[in-house]
Amino acid sequence: MTGKRDQDSVLAELRRELDDIDDRLLETIRERIACCVRVAHHKQENGIPMMQPHRIGVVHGRAAEYGEAHGVDPDFLRRLYDLIIAETCRVEDVVMGDTSTK
Repeated sequence: MTGKRDQDSVLAELRRELDDIDDRLLETIRERIACCVRVAHHKQENGIPMMQPHRIGVVHGRAAEYGEAHGVDPDFLRRLYDLIIAETCRVEDVVMGDTSTK
């Protein structure tokens, strides 16, 4: 029976580790969105258009390079960034006064 308790203990510890990683991931996403709000304010104050299509390519490229270098599926990272970019564009639209994307 000791083996089962050890297995459960190891699994509980691994789950705590995952929870800690998730906490950092969520905090990092919150920080990224906050930075995008500052970017939106800067764009608004300086008459810079919200949409910067070349920047999306840069972000996708960096994610793909990271994936290739670290053994993470680049296609997964591209899809993940599609979601992150969509949300940050929505936030920038709100900040810059275009609420039609809500």
